[in-house]
Amino acid sequence: MRVGAFLLSAQFPGQSHAEALERTVAATIAAERAGLDAVWLAEHHFVPYGVCPNAATLAALLLGRTRRIQLGTAVSVLSTSHPVALGEQAALLHLTSGGRFTLGVGRGGPWIDLAVFGGGVTAFEEGFAERLDLLLRWLRGSRVRADGPQFNFPEVAVVPRASEPARLRSPELADWLGLAHDRAALRFPRQRTEPQRELGGGSAGAAGPPVVVACTSPGSVRLAAERGLPMLLGMHSGDEDKQQMLAAYRTAWRECGRGEDQLARVEREHVAAGVAQVADRGPAARAALMSAMPGWFEYGLGAHRTVDGRERKMRDPYAYTELLCDLHAVGTPRQCADRLLATAERTGIRRFALLAEGSGDREATLHNLTRLGTEVLPQLS
Repeated sequence: MRVGAFLLSAQFPGQSHAEALERTVAATIAAERAGLDAVWLAEHHFVPYGVCPNAATLAALLLGRTRRIQLGTAVSVLSTSHPVALGEQAALLHLTSGGRFTLGVGRGGPWIDLAVFGGGVTAFEEGFAERLDLLLRWLRGSRVRADGPQFNFPEVAVVPRASEPARLRSPELADWLGLAHDRAALRFPRQRTEPQRELGGGSAGAAGPPVVVACTSPGSVRLAAERGLPMLLGMHSGDEDKQQMLAAYRTAWRECGRGEDQLARVEREHVAAGVAQVADRGPAARAALMSAMPGWFEYGLGAHRTVDGRERKMRDPYAYTELLCDLHAVGTPRQCADRLLATAERTGIRRFALLAEGSGDREATLHNLTRLGTEVLPQLS
């Protein structure tokens, strides 16, 4: 099992943008020291729900601040990004980090972002498949042209070329011992210490950064399967929902005539987003989230504006927080481990991206990550 932290750079009420971003930087360093597998970064525009507007840019900074941990975007929004520009960023990070970068992409929502960045509602409602295909061609090829309704340009060279193998750098001894940033007590990594050498755009062993697709609808599940890409499943989904989406994925995969061996390899790369809050007692873990997350949801999600004025309904922030506490790893270390193991057993998913900043407090977030690494991970063997 591979357990990572999911960091939204959430701006809780009363916090500044700089405080939210600094907490993300500190949490990433803490996650590496705690032995977590990865850090996944979200991006949002114009709302305090998350104040990172470009997950790939923040990943670049954090790849430079770390040595072993994987950095992924969860997600880079294709509806407001040019696929070639995003492909260039992904290739740059893949090649310069020794293969520690994973590109997660998604369709996003019908937000005002679409008007600001020029794609319009059509990019959201109809354009995701074309954008994803152009991105994949860029990451896999050496020369690319486009003749679609959204993008039309003559053939150009791909520079830098993500399909070249990344130079894998072994960490120096001091880094491997956990002494890269300070002279504190030795911290031995608990999980993989070498960069990932697995999926690159959907085919085991292929070069380039791994790509995952955020899936929240039957259409996105089918699209991911048709392109041979693993899914990133949202934290609102329980185990039964995950099972249904996985079944739909397998059906779409087989309808494309793809092989079972490749399906088994890709299914090992599905990622489930969730929440993790560790405490000595279960009620204390739940109380930490119930006291902070509803206010953040109301403050952050309530700021979303649609691109065309369409009506939208926001979840009740208290009921949604209670749902997340019920679904995910919230409780004592043993309870958290049991929750993750149960999901893995029921669904077969072995990769997790866990929201660790639900308390809203910097020091509490770092402590939560440390406990996740030192007290929960050892119980997942």
